[in-house]
Amino acid sequence: MNTPKQTKNTTAFFAQAGISFAIALLAMLFAILYLPVDPWVRAFFGMTTLFLTTSAFTLAKCIRDAQDDQYVVTRLDQARVDKILADHDPFRSVS
Repeated sequence: MNTPKQTKNTTAFFAQAGISFAIALLAMLFAILYLPVDPWVRAFFGMTTLFLTTSAFTLAKCIRDAQDDQYVVTRLDQARVDKILADHDPFRSVS
């Protein structure tokens, strides 16, 4: 039986994701700060940027949790099949 392999992200991928997120967020904050509009418009854009950022993290966490749950269910099913196959004796007579 082959067990599902859980992949891990490399350090370079993690660094790239973190750096690109930081650059995107800083660019957005810089654009909001230097936008030639009233302060209330800047505040609105800042609040929406904050809301978008936190909801993106929440969505990513929900997707990760769903994948982890699916992985656990798959592992449990695999363990049950392995136990059934280990307990099965094809030479035992059926009564």
